[in-house]
This record gives sequence, structure tokens and C-alpha cells, in this order.
Amino acid sequence: MVSTPIAIIGAGPAGLMAAEVLSAAGAAVSVFERMPSPARKFLMAGRGGLNLTHGEALPRFLSRYGAAAGRLEPALAAFTPDDLRAWAEGLGEPTFVGTSGRVFPRSFKASPLLRAWLRCLAGQGVMLHTRHHWQGWDGAGRLRFATPDGDVMVAPAATLLALGGASWPRLGADGGWAALLRARGVEVHDFRPANMGVKIAWSELFRARFAGVPLKRIAVTCGSAQVRGEAVVTETGLEGGAIYAVSGPVREALAAGGATLHIDLRPDLDTTALAARLAAAPAKLSFANLLRKAAGLSPAAAGVLREAMGGTRPADAGALARLIKAAPLAVTGTGDLSRAISSAGGIAWDAVDADFQLRPVPGVFVAGEMLDWEAPTGGYLLQACLSTGRAAAGGIRARLSL
Repeated sequence: MVSTPIAIIGAGPAGLMAAEVLSAAGAAVSVFERMPSPARKFLMAGRGGLNLTHGEALPRFLSRYGAAAGRLEPALAAFTPDDLRAWAEGLGEPTFVGTSGRVFPRSFKASPLLRAWLRCLAGQGVMLHTRHHWQGWDGAGRLRFATPDGDVMVAPAATLLALGGASWPRLGADGGWAALLRARGVEVHDFRPANMGVKIAWSELFRARFAGVPLKRIAVTCGSAQVRGEAVVTETGLEGGAIYAVSGPVREALAAGGATLHIDLRPDLDTTALAARLAAAPAKLSFANLLRKAAGLSPAAAGVLREAMGGTRPADAGALARLIKAAPLAVTGTGDLSRAISSAGGIAWDAVDADFQLRPVPGVFVAGEMLDWEAPTGGYLLQACLSTGRAAAGGIRARLSL
């Protein structure tokens, strides 16, 4: 049996941040990770240039978390996007704000930041144990881990669970912990994909020609949610930042009976001006050239418009302009958890106190994507993981009088 004052289960951003805070306070901390190496999803996120947080003002930043904003606000106010940037710079990784407001390390990579972070933790005495798969508690209340060398029991003074949600399970977070916590009386909401692609029944012609082609400078609407950005046509539908930003409303609409995306293919031009351009175009133009020259649509955007038309051309310039500004695409489904960037669902907020301690299991704290919140891409996911990791560490410090 291993005896350690504080056990952290999960070596992702939330767990590592808590380990940093607690070890800096003088506590002996052991981090237990199921995978052979730490922070695999963090490294995956950095493949496209690690988006750490966002540079917008905190009130608008908080609004990105929807219904969970009120519960997350204390943690996010205590460790803000500016604090995160200062923290990264303290590890030797200065940041910059991109044109979209997103914040990245100047190296544009996750690995240098992670290496510096792990060196910092090792210097503060944090012990990292990989290939330790948490199995719950034994009859004596000890943590039980399955390892290649057999079961290991751990008896900590406090435990932090930072096991992630249920997206990209091959990277380590598969949501398997939900059954263990439900058995201890913790309410856990079912996981659902978030920030995922949507499925659309493209025609064979469109799919063959445009799968993999980007749709740039569009606006996407689902219900009351609207966002400008870009998307990518896939074999089965659409993916990309603009799609991910409305994926929550799409998911809920599908659950309620049906979902339709409306794509504004010319968001920089209002309907009246667009109709005037179409009406003024030479009558001899083919429909394809009308869309290209007068409407300014790319071949992929024109293809999307044709998919929305369903073979029936609008009767006049006004009707065509309205369709270009709100091309309807029926959504038949969404990507599943195995490919979703993040997940909705998780531990109900009523099961957690203000210090991020599980009410039914005193001495056990939680942080990160285990909790039931979701946010769009753009730095909001990582920020909340780091902020709740620090907040939960603060709860442990209070409990143990560190």
C-alpha cells in the first residue's frame, strides 16, 4: 500500500495544475495516470497550434459557458485568461493574441510548454505514476489502481479526480469513472458529444466533388444561435469552427425532433444589396456564372446552395438572394464521442460544493471536464480546465489547512 497526503487521478491540464498549486504549498503530491504518458489530449490539441485561452473581456468570456457560467465564474475570476498568460510566460512560453482573439504560445506548440511544466512539477517534488488505471475504492476506502505489476492501494488524506470527459477516448478519457461515482451516490449526467461535426445527406455528386473543401467567410445559424467563421465539407456533413460553435443547439434540436442549419454564404453583404447585384447581372449568364460573378460564391459555396435548392431554382433575384443568405441544410445526426473535441454531461453541479468537493464523498474533489459544462472551441475549454484545477486545489488546501 502507498501512503500519500494528496492523490491526483488524471494527468491532464486540470490535474497537473492542481498538482502545481498543492506542491507549491508544500504538500506531498502523487499524480496517477492511466496512460503511458501524461497530457495526451493536451498534446493533441496543440497539433494545430495550442489555443490556450481567449483575449476577450471576462464578462463576455464567461457567457461562453452558458448555463454553467455562474458555477464556473469564481474559478475563472480567480484564474483569468490574463493569469493563464502570465503562468505560461513564467514557464518560459510567452503568448500572443491572434487576429481572432485566440491566445497561443509564441512557439505555437504544446510540447515545449508541457515539458517545462513537468520539469516544474518534478522540481516541486510531484511524483507521476503512469499506467495506473483507477478502479474505485476498496472496502477500507482506499483508492485501487490496476497496474502492469498488479493492483496498488493508495490511502490519501485527500483525493482530486481530474479524469476528463468522454471525448477522444483513445487518449485516455473514456468516462468509465461515471459508474464508480454513481455507485457512491454521485449524480452523473450522461455524456453527449460537444464541438463535433454534423451529418448532412449530401448528394453523391456534391460529396465526390467537394469533400475536404473549406467554406470560408460564412455564417451558420441554428435556432437563436448564430456564428461567423469557416467550415469544411466532409464525406458525411460539415465540420470546423463555425459548426462546432452551434453544435450544442444542433444536438438539442435533434433530441427535440429535428435540426436545420441555415448557412449564410455571403455574410458581408445584406440581402437587398445581394438581390440588386443578381438582378443587374446580364441575362445571358448561366446559373453557374451568375453565382460566381454576381453572387461571388466559391464553387463549394455554390454547391451548398444547390444542395439547399433541392433542384428547384428560385423564381427571381430576391428569392435567390434570400436563399444565399440562409441556405437550409437538414441535419441528420452528429459526430459521436470518439471524434468530438469535447463532451457535455458529467458530474451534476448539485453534487459539488463551492470548493469542488463531492458532497456524497467527503475528501474527494473534482475538476475539469468531469463536471457538467461545455463551451465552444477558442480557448474556453482549456481555460476552464486549468481554472477549476486551481480552484479544486484551493479546496483541498482549505480542508487540509495547507
